[in-house]
Amino acid sequence: MKTNHQSPSPINSRENVLIDKFGRQISYVRLSVTDRCNLRCVYCMPREKMRFLPRDELLSFEEIVRLMHILASLGIRKVRITGGEPFVRKDIIKLIEFISEIEGIERIHITTNGILTSKFIPQLKEMGIRGINLSLDTLDSRKFYELTRRDNFKAVMDSFHKILEYEIPLKINTVLLDGINTDEIIPLSLLARDYPVDVRFIEEMPFNGNPHNPAKIRWDYRQILEVLFQEYPDITKIPDSPHSTSMNYRIPGFQGNVGVIAGYSRLFCGQCNRIRINAKGLLQTCLYGSPELNVKELLRKHDDDDIIKEALQTQVNKKYRNGWEAEKANIAARIANESMSIIGG
Repeated sequence: MKTNHQSPSPINSRENVLIDKFGRQISYVRLSVTDRCNLRCVYCMPREKMRFLPRDELLSFEEIVRLMHILASLGIRKVRITGGEPFVRKDIIKLIEFISEIEGIERIHITTNGILTSKFIPQLKEMGIRGINLSLDTLDSRKFYELTRRDNFKAVMDSFHKILEYEIPLKINTVLLDGINTDEIIPLSLLARDYPVDVRFIEEMPFNGNPHNPAKIRWDYRQILEVLFQEYPDITKIPDSPHSTSMNYRIPGFQGNVGVIAGYSRLFCGQCNRIRINAKGLLQTCLYGSPELNVKELLRKHDDDDIIKEALQTQVNKKYRNGWEAEKANIAARIANESMSIIGG
């Protein structure tokens, strides 16, 4: 594949990296390669009238690779491939391979629902994928259908076991919904006992594409931890890695760990080192904010990578301190939250 980018120059000064006005260096990008998905999860998409983007409104493979070269030259070292569901995009494996060959990109991770993933696991292992996050909100096939509006539970579990077979680090992401799957906190946590996986319970976030979002949630991190502590009195807090979004805990006798991602409560915002390129090709410096820069338009208009770099640096310098400030700005501007399938998680 031919692209019109130049190889990134070595990063040897703070002038060559993305740093926001709070002194936080941006080294991680979440890249949504499609808004399409083969599930219709209740917390991610509206039940009806979901309009997917025409193909020409997505970044092309060539544009993504060019952008990743630019971002690598600005200090991006970690990439997470998201969607929608990334594996519904045609030839996604080729794209991941292209990204893996970019100088400066050190770690590629993938978030997937697992339905189409199993057959690609050997190739992902060969490419050196550093980790996979598998969305799994229930261990009950009937409840899976209720949550996702699709009957694909077996395919997800096939991917679960295939990922473990090939020894790719695996994390389970479980979004907790009041009255639907909160009774499965303990059964899901036992996956970390029986397998070398980390199970993370995620507060519900207001990104399902509906115009009206709940003012509060019942199952916040405190409630989740209370259930875990009651069941496992010997549970202990372990150090979280730098920039971690989860609070992590070890339970004696377990192969993996359990964690809680306080996405609604936004406890992790202060050390944020990430940006997002959403499925529309727009830069979003905060999950709770709105798109701020049309990167797709810049890539299609300008052959000079330096123009793109300057625009990215300018926008990152405007990054909000935290999600509360970003949301406040959205409310003031009367901007509604996008569906999570657009944002990319």
